[in-house]
Amino acid sequence: MPRTVTGGTEPRLAREMGLAGLTATGVCSMVGAGINVIPFMIQRNVPGIGPWVLEAFAFAALPAVLAAIAYAVLASAMPRAGGSYVYVSRGLDPYLGFVASFSQWFSLSVAIGVVSYVFVPFVRDVTIALGWTGAAASLETGWVRLTVSLALLWAAAGINLVGVAIYERLMVPLMFLTFILAGVVIVAGFSFDHADFAAAVRARDGRVISNVEASPGAWTFLSASAVLFASFIGFDSIAQAGGEAKNPSRNLPLAIGLAVGSVGVLYMLFTAAVYHAVPWEYIADEALRRDLTAPGLLGYLLPPFWTVIIISAAAVALAKDLPAMLLAVSRLMFAWAGDGIFPRAIASVHPVFRTPHVAILASGAMATLGILGSHLAGDFFLGVDILVSSMLVNFLMMAVSVLTLPRRNPALARSITVLPNIRIRTMVAALGVVVLAGFLAVHTWKDLTGPAEAWYFRSTPVWAVVMAIGSLVYWLEVGGLRRAGIDLRARFAALPPE
Repeated sequence: MPRTVTGGTEPRLAREMGLAGLTATGVCSMVGAGINVIPFMIQRNVPGIGPWVLEAFAFAALPAVLAAIAYAVLASAMPRAGGSYVYVSRGLDPYLGFVASFSQWFSLSVAIGVVSYVFVPFVRDVTIALGWTGAAASLETGWVRLTVSLALLWAAAGINLVGVAIYERLMVPLMFLTFILAGVVIVAGFSFDHADFAAAVRARDGRVISNVEASPGAWTFLSASAVLFASFIGFDSIAQAGGEAKNPSRNLPLAIGLAVGSVGVLYMLFTAAVYHAVPWEYIADEALRRDLTAPGLLGYLLPPFWTVIIISAAAVALAKDLPAMLLAVSRLMFAWAGDGIFPRAIASVHPVFRTPHVAILASGAMATLGILGSHLAGDFFLGVDILVSSMLVNFLMMAVSVLTLPRRNPALARSITVLPNIRIRTMVAALGVVVLAGFLAVHTWKDLTGPAEAWYFRSTPVWAVVMAIGSLVYWLEVGGLRRAGIDLRARFAALPPE
């Protein structure tokens, strides 16, 4: 039922998303470029990692798992829309909650635009594999690529607008399709070995792949793990849907666990399969010349039919990212506006669909700028690095909030159902703080000491500028609330209304 307000009734978000929809939101946000691109282009971003990508990937899972535990703990006590913002603002500090989630919103919004833009080359590769040269040529045209990218983005926004019930009916099948199609790549990768690939390259390109010995140092390994951590970003989308989840105190933590566990296993198998078939020496050499994808690498070994299948799988993996990511960023805006630290119109709920339609449209507009900006993009890893910086800070705030919530807000802390033993919870959260802070330090040092043409090609200064903008927005809005006589201490001590 809508809640009563002065002058009538105000629609509220509908709690219609079940466990399957929540899990699909996390899986669909995580599996995309993180599985098809980053494990291979890491050879260019972190030269020298060589044959140790799988081990670095496994190590990158550690901070993700610790962050997921922190999210699950906090979600069990504070199941509201815009979860990451709500958790930190109630458990640690409202300012830190806003600026950390603001940088998260910015980087994810840009990532949505980039994913929309990168989707088109996958469609082009499908048309090439099918022999449709005319269609492939048209997709290389700038205005066609922009039109397709924008159409995909706003189709995803439309899915979000019409309600979480329809969203769930679409995303759950896409989640299962993603696992099935990724299974094709895993089977294909383990069906061939390096000798098969070397023979295929020699037959097609007349090229001989040389063997190289490699033993990366500790710094190279840690740097690669910090970048590969980006592949695990996305499960936090589940927390942002806290205002629309059924039985949220149970289903939110469970969905986070299912998403992180299943995707982690998929990542390991997928990456191992591709490197089983393709020598890392070839990947490292080619990554210096062009952008690589898993379908493009296995295309040397597979007949055209199966090449079309795995390229289509990658396209599906990218496209299904968009509705889930848009859900996450729009609910962050909705939560800010609900607390009064963003324009109140953003908190509007559609009277029929019961979705935050203004926040969804605003998020789509921001992602549109990401598409337009992709025309000027150089190395897409700059966007990845910005995302890693913002999410490591965000996840670090989650772990700290687990530690501070019992003291800052004991009433909410008593509602925790995940790791209810405070000693165990404290130890796990403290480990999360140490590991996440360590990964953030490694990533920041790598960024600041690596080669770059200008400061704006480094992720850390760009992230700092975004944080400064977020700080300005926060203090302006909070100043308005104080002048209006709002009791900020009381507001941030309680959960936002349903």
